[in-house]
Amino acid sequence: MFTGLIQAVGRLAARDIRGGDQRLRFAWGALPHHDIALGESIAVSGCCLTVVAWDDEGWDADVSNETLALTTLGRLPVGAAVNFERSLLPTDRLGGHLVSGHVDALGAVEKVWDDGRSQRWRFTAPASVLRYVAPKGSIAVDGTSLTVNAVDAAGFEVNLVPHTVAHTAFGETAVGAAVNLEVDTVARYVERLLAAREESK
Repeated sequence: MFTGLIQAVGRLAARDIRGGDQRLRFAWGALPHHDIALGESIAVSGCCLTVVAWDDEGWDADVSNETLALTTLGRLPVGAAVNFERSLLPTDRLGGHLVSGHVDALGAVEKVWDDGRSQRWRFTAPASVLRYVAPKGSIAVDGTSLTVNAVDAAGFEVNLVPHTVAHTAFGETAVGAAVNLEVDTVARYVERLLAAREESK
């Protein structure tokens, strides 16, 4: 599990095609890694990946065809900025919201404009995601926990404060870029509970 609070911006350093799927190598950026262990999980722009090798320069993860096809990882160019978050410890503060690192769908940056010192971002998203999005609710975009300002039938809007823009890959994300979306797990469970109640009537 993760919180959606990005700890560092790294880079896709290499892409190695192996037997149909791929091994990706990431440069650490500023992510603390002195205590990294093989097999631990790191969220890369919202995708939970397993550390299979690492050294002082970076770390490697094996990525399945399913993940490559359904997330932005399959289309990122070498050198692209990515958001990093190490998995949640029981003693950590939960400053964002619970994020599983399992991407629900791809969205896209539709528009960015200034809103005071902050920026307002609008994302398009499929209906399968938007059904779970509510004003003032949470959503993870490229692994970043964000609060929804507005939502309609085609997309949703969030506000990014200067710190978020400066300390995540959003600082290099262009209009039109694809993004990984993960809906709030609570919304999914509420829907399932309501459906079960209707089924029992």
